[in-house]
Amino acid sequence: MDRNDYYGGESTSLNLIQLLKKFRGHYKPPAHLGPSRDYNVDMIPKFMMANGTLVRVLIHTDVTKYLSFKAVDGSFVFNKGKVHKVPATDMEVLKSPLMGIFEKRRARKFIIYVQDYDESNPQTHEGMDLTRVTTRELIAKYGLDDNIVDFIGHALALHRDDRYLDELALDTVKRMKLYAESLARFQGGSPYIYPLYGLGELPQAFARLSAVYGGTYMLNKPECKVAFNEEGKVYGVTSEGETARCKKVVCDPSYLPSKVQKVGKVARAIAIMSHPIPNTNDSHSVQVILPQKQLGRQSDMYLFCCSYTHNVAPKGKFIAFVLTEAETDQPEIELKPGTDLLGPVDEIFYDIYDRYAPVNEPSLDNCFISTSYDATTHFESTVMDVLGMYTMITGKALDLSVDLSAASAAEE
Repeated sequence: MDRNDYYGGESTSLNLIQLLKKFRGHYKPPAHLGPSRDYNVDMIPKFMMANGTLVRVLIHTDVTKYLSFKAVDGSFVFNKGKVHKVPATDMEVLKSPLMGIFEKRRARKFIIYVQDYDESNPQTHEGMDLTRVTTRELIAKYGLDDNIVDFIGHALALHRDDRYLDELALDTVKRMKLYAESLARFQGGSPYIYPLYGLGELPQAFARLSAVYGGTYMLNKPECKVAFNEEGKVYGVTSEGETARCKKVVCDPSYLPSKVQKVGKVARAIAIMSHPIPNTNDSHSVQVILPQKQLGRQSDMYLFCCSYTHNVAPKGKFIAFVLTEAETDQPEIELKPGTDLLGPVDEIFYDIYDRYAPVNEPSLDNCFISTSYDATTHFESTVMDVLGMYTMITGKALDLSVDLSAASAAEE
């Protein structure tokens, strides 16, 4: 049941008329932007790691038969005022302008260590127990300078801030391995894939799959209210005087505001452009990570771009997003380091949205509430939240040991 007249709630994709209504309050798109129906603008733009957990979930559920994916062209990192390709292999490290000659050698040794690391083979551990050693201690062993640590931690391991340095090193090494495996999977310029026609296809694909198994979707149901009995347990959801009865409710934070708390806010800019992002090798789809240290911030900034090649805009048009965990109430000023990288824009929209997390006890009220989307432009943190909810709802962990070769249909 959904109060909106479209699938996907917060993570939907809007056409141009819907986008203008949301951000400007009017419907009339300027002619130079092209047909409204050719736009599928994600409200929560995220790429998927080609070898990541979400892809495993999509294969496991067989929802991939309703979706088509295309590899993302580029993965870049912002360093000292410039945009650089993320060097992910030992050979790329040697060629990268991100480092001097001595740093390259040290970084290459570290990357090779990560590539060769096998949890079950102590001979690959070089005497380090990564379940006891912090990332900071592992990095110190290789003598990596702050500059290298910045791109390894934020652009390869995809950490959102620097807390990981004092956490166990195994997590960072696993994240780096996931990046390398995802990059190798489609032999593209990045480890990411993205669905044709935008992320709004994901909830629609699940709706189709749900219908096959007898599920019912109700869109455009105003004022959905969750109904509780005297013990405070959920017994249904009411809309327009009718109640759909149930034993458990799964919802986003907006449906149960009294059972969530605000945990932050995200500043975002959405730009429509007629060119790719400068200095990204003319990539038609790309992620640029701006690590917090480079900007003097508390958290990273993310730049996400896709275009008509993923069927999300008319021919010749590009859609770019700049996102970060907001530290002020002025998105135009706060997002400037990211928007400055875009070059000329045809149109740009700014806003801030609040993030919420549940504070209820699901075993008492049978309400399972998701956490709001963060500012990252990849799905790894979101999908862990979903899997955690699955375990709470069903009482068992989802077995994702699937044959990834089954996803060959997802390749171009």
